[in-house]
Formats: sequence, C-alpha cells, structure tokens
Amino acid sequence: MRPIRVAVVGAGPAGIYAADILTKEYEAASVDVFDRLPAPYGLVRYGVAPDHPRIKEIIKALRRVLSKDEIRFFGNVDFGTDVKLEDLRQFYDAVIFATGAIFDRDLDIPGIDLEGSYGAADFVSWFDGHPDYPRDWPLTAESVAVIGAGNVALDVARMLAKPADEQLTTEIADNVYQGLKANKATEVHVFARRGPAQIKFSPMELRELSHSPSIDVVVDEEDFQIDDAGQAAIQKTKSVRLVVDTLLKYAESEPTGAPHRIHIHMCHNPVEVLGEDGKVVAIRTERTELDGTGNAVGTGEFVDTPVQAVYRAVGYRSSALPEVPFDETDHVIPNAGGRVLDLDGEHVAGTYCTGWVKRGPVGLIGHTKSDAAETISNLIADLETTPAPEQAAPEAVERHLTERGIDFTTWDDWIRLDAHEVSLGEADGRERIKVVPREDMLRHSRA
Repeated sequence: MRPIRVAVVGAGPAGIYAADILTKEYEAASVDVFDRLPAPYGLVRYGVAPDHPRIKEIIKALRRVLSKDEIRFFGNVDFGTDVKLEDLRQFYDAVIFATGAIFDRDLDIPGIDLEGSYGAADFVSWFDGHPDYPRDWPLTAESVAVIGAGNVALDVARMLAKPADEQLTTEIADNVYQGLKANKATEVHVFARRGPAQIKFSPMELRELSHSPSIDVVVDEEDFQIDDAGQAAIQKTKSVRLVVDTLLKYAESEPTGAPHRIHIHMCHNPVEVLGEDGKVVAIRTERTELDGTGNAVGTGEFVDTPVQAVYRAVGYRSSALPEVPFDETDHVIPNAGGRVLDLDGEHVAGTYCTGWVKRGPVGLIGHTKSDAAETISNLIADLETTPAPEQAAPEAVERHLTERGIDFTTWDDWIRLDAHEVSLGEADGRERIKVVPREDMLRHSRA
C-alpha cells in the first residue's frame, strides 16, 4: 500500500461515511473533509427537524469518525471559490464529492410563484438555524397547505402546527423560537396524490404528529383508498402496514378539540395555487382514484381549500459544482459506481462522488453507507493507475488556504463551538442552543 491522500467535499453523513470506510479499507489513507459551513454534519445538523433527537443520535457516530487521527476537518471553505478542483488535484490522489441535495425541486403548477408560496427546503434551513438563510420567516398564515407525501412534508406540517413552547426542549436557536411563537397557523393541510399504501411517510414520523397535546390529526375516511397494489404492499412490507394502520387510527379518532389541526388529504393532486392581488388565497386539488397498480388518475372533481401559504415538499435536488460534470435533468453528477463521468462517458481521473449528489435524494441517512462503500471500492481499485499528487505533504493544503486568506475552521475549532452551544443549553436545561450567524460561529470557534 502506497500512502494516499484523499479530499472529501461535503461534511455530511455521505462524506463522513466515505472517509470512515476509506481509512478502514486502506490503512495508508489520510482524508481531509471540506465543508462550506464552519460546522460539520451537513443534513443531520441542518436538515433534520430539531424535535427529532433520536435521529440526531447519528451525530455521535459521525463525531467518532471525524475524531480519527487520519481524518482532518476544514470548515468554512467554499469549493469553487475558496478552493478549486485544480487546487485539490495538487494535494490529493483523489477527490470525492459528497455535497448532498439542499435545494427544492420545482413544482410546475400555476400560481406556485405567488407571494406566500415557499420551498420546504428553505423553511427547514430556517428552523434548523442555517447561517446562510434569513433570521426571520413570515408566519402570518392561519391556514397552510403542504404539498408532499414524504417525511419532509410531515416535518414542515409539525413545525407549523406545534406551539413554540413545546420546542423549548430542543436545540432551536432563539430567533427560531421567537418566530414560531408569533406563528398564526392553526390549520395545516398536507396533500398527497396517492393513497395510504403509497404514501412515503415513515411510521415513526407519522405517529409523532399526535404526540403534541395541542394537535389533532384529521384524516377523511373518504380519502382512504387501497387498491390491489396497495394491499400487496401492506402484506409484504411492515413499514407500509404500520403507516396504513396509523392513518386508519387517525381516521377513526374523534377530534379532541386541540387548538391546532393537521389534515392529511390523500388522493388529492394539487393542480393550482389560487391567488388574489399576487398573494396565495387557496389551493386547488383534483381528487384522484387508484388504478390497481398503485398509480393515481384524475377524476375531474376539483376541491378548493382556502389557505394563505403553500409549502412545496416535493423533493430535494443537488446543484452543479464548478468544473465538475453535472446532469441538469436528474440533478446528479453523472457517474458509474461513484466514478465521475465526463460528457463522453469516460471516467474523469481521480474524481468520485457519493450520497445524494451521486444517486439523487432518495433513501434514509443510513443508506449512504452502502453508497459510500461502492465508491470507495472503485477508488481503491483505480489506485494503480492514479498518479500521485505534486504536493502530498499534509501541511501543503493548510499553507495554500492560509496564503489565500481563507478563514477556515478545524476540528478543534468545532469542538470549541460545540462546547459553547452545549453550555448555552445547560442554562435552560436543554441539550444545546444552536448558534446561527456565521460570524458568531467563527468567533466562538476561536474562543
């Protein structure tokens, strides 16, 4: 084994798993993980709702990886601006892109651009305290529509319906708490195009909707369609069965009179956002019916639901990176088993990808492990023909960043910021309080 150095661009689960697997499979490897944010963990820190502490337990495993001697963290480094691909090639045998998917997919229906229409990814970034998003969020709508049938839609609905004081056990930043405290929403409508057996909620997420005493979950039995394909899925897959059972319990439950309600509308396909004076006033859906194969077809019956805000949670998409091939249709880096491909389908030597930017935003966080394993296997197989970098000394990249005036953060800096956030939370009996402004993150990293 010849010593190799690898750069990973993206410090979320995908990038960290790749670094972990590489250092285990190839003992002579050292890895530098870069991220444009001063803090690591990516989606787990900035894409998971703050009232999901069990999901955030994964941070403990990610922390153990980044604490390894053969792995270094460089935060607050923006790929394409602070460091370019040609720079990384000077210092590393290979580069792995693990930049995830942080932007909303488009939804092409009339009225989606009206004032009061938002992307779920932007809202999630706000309530997770992402430093690159506004500190305030307009929460004046009393009735809100959420378009989508996945866990992000449930996170958005729950955060809109759950009283702010119930979030004080979480890590939410003070500006997020103040914003949620001023929230006017009492009715949240979630729209799914297909039926209960096709819906993409996870059982745990769905059950958690009813954990707040301030929320009633309402399901109309008229929306409860199960076709032959749905019945087969229920019998085959436990998670589908649990989701259907939970939805059925909601449908059969009597409302408690709670001050907030989440309505789950199945077999409703959003077709238009209605507006007046440029602002959202309602959402129009077409009732659908299942065709036996699990697909839904329109019935020609339309329903208008008065709302003052619409959130689309129809999926995330990745964005192109400078100097890196990108498929603008599927929003992924074109690849074969994680090997980055150029327009002619040839491997761009020394470049790889993993995670959502490799395969699209599907699957849970844990699925990125097998994804990373495939990429690392191919990277190791290519080493015989991979040339060594010109400047392989570990200090070369630090010198390069310093000479360019990049105010990068290290793992030790993150440990200090992490301790500061924990100390802020201890005063209120909370696990932590997240620091939001980038300049404050940097300041406390150096404290």
